[in-house]
Parts: sequence; structure tokens; C-alpha cells
Amino acid sequence: QSGSSFHVFDQGQFAKEVLPKYFKHNNMASFVRQLNMYGFRKVVHIEQGGLVKPEKDDTEFQHPYFIRGQEHLLENIKRKVTSVTSRMDNVTKLLTDIQVMKGKQESMDSKLIAMK
Repeated sequence: QSGSSFHVFDQGQFAKEVLPKYFKHNNMASFVRQLNMYGFRKVVHIEQGGLVKPEKDDTEFQHPYFIRGQEHLLENIKRKVTSVTSRMDNVTKLLTDIQVMKGKQESMDSKLIAMK
């Protein structure tokens, strides 16, 4: 009602009828994972306490830039890339470490040959 979130009232029907129209799957869990990657969060109401499963099949999602009538804000909803950047940093460090080890191995091989 406030225009700052959206509801999925029947996850089974949503997954069966809506998801295949816009995605290559009909898996609700995959859809929720995608929403999370774009910064959407599930809204948990105080009366639900976050621990008890709600009586009705109503899931609500919100994002700070998803506001009714504020279409210009939608361009700010972007996929998070921090984990990809972090992985690339780890790969770069790993390749550097391998190069250092390779250099040490070659040095040891040279010394071994000289000792023989």
C-alpha cells in the first residue's frame, strides 16, 4: 500500500505462472536469490518475529530505490559485484604466489644442478 515494497501472495502460483514468462526457470528460491543480489530484502513484520512462519503465503520484498512513482530511481538498482571483485583479487594473489613459488623452484633446481 505504501508503494515501497511488493508482495508475492501465492509463491506456488507466482513460480508457476509469472516466473517462466520473465526467467528461464520457475524456481522461487532462485528468484529470491536474484532479488538479494540486487539488494532487495524480505520484509519481516514485528508480529511475525522473524522466527515463526506466517499463517498466510505472503512474502514482501523492499529496496530503497523501489518506490512507486519514482521510476528514475530504478537505474540505481544494480547487481552487487563485491564478491566477484573479491574472487578476482584472490585469483590474482594466487597467481602471484604460484609465480613466486615457480621462481623459487627454478632457483632450487639451478642450485641442485650446480651442487651435482
